[in-house]
Amino acid sequence: MEISRRTLMIGSGAFLCAWTTKAVSEINPKIHVVKGRGCGCCSAWADLLTDQGFSVTSEELHPADLIQFKLQKGVPQELTSCHTAEINGYIIEGHVPAADIQRLISERPAAIGIGVAGMPYGSPGMGPENQREQYDVVLFKKNQTTKIFNSYAPVK
Repeated sequence: MEISRRTLMIGSGAFLCAWTTKAVSEINPKIHVVKGRGCGCCSAWADLLTDQGFSVTSEELHPADLIQFKLQKGVPQELTSCHTAEINGYIIEGHVPAADIQRLISERPAAIGIGVAGMPYGSPGMGPENQREQYDVVLFKKNQTTKIFNSYAPVK
């Protein structure tokens, strides 16, 4: 069977388009942020993710609806923060650094997601990193267990 030049060009073009689309989606992963109404630090965190190459969409919910959303997604109560995000089948809770999100979606551990409890000063979106307090990024699993995914030492 002989392949015509036209068939070869069309096939090559289709492959290149599919490969480019996959490469762009890996370079600019899509993340959807769900936050409380008018939360400035949530917007600051989303802006930092955009600066790091993420494609960010967001929506604002009434506080009661946001709590319900977190419960439905399996966020442990002790890890709750002001916003929750979804990316590649994982949940991101709170002010998680972009590098940890990239690591999560690259390593693909068996987990619900990762989170930073509360709103630690100096975490992404919460003030200057050169003045941060200590915080942990915690991996949380379906069996209710957690483990430290990454730790950030205080900077004074």
